[in-house]
Amino acid sequence: MTLAACALVLIGGFCGGISRFFLSGLVGRSVGETFPWGTLAVNVSGALAIGAFAGAARAVGGVFSAELVRDLIVVGLFGGYTTVSSFCLQTLNLALDGERRLAVFNAAASAALCMLAVALGFWAVLRMAG
Repeated sequence: MTLAACALVLIGGFCGGISRFFLSGLVGRSVGETFPWGTLAVNVSGALAIGAFAGAARAVGGVFSAELVRDLIVVGLFGGYTTVSSFCLQTLNLALDGERRLAVFNAAASAALCMLAVALGFWAVLRMAG
């Protein structure tokens, strides 16, 4: 772990965290906050983006395969952007508030949609790369 790698993770994490804050708030204000739609939107879009990045790294390599770029994008940006800890707490709070069906729906929808999104991003980039 170099100072450059740490700096890139810091920059990426800052950008990812701000992006998460913006999108989650925008979605929450748009559709309401009785269900964590903003967190779901962030996690699915983050899964799509990280899948696309992984597909690009495999298809074209180059800058996408460089270790410092992966530190910036995967560890920093996507690590700061996606919200697994928020998802877990919000799901627990739904269950504790007696909304067990919504808690199960949130867990199942998040897992299924994020897996689908990461695969879609990965395969879309591979297909475009030919």
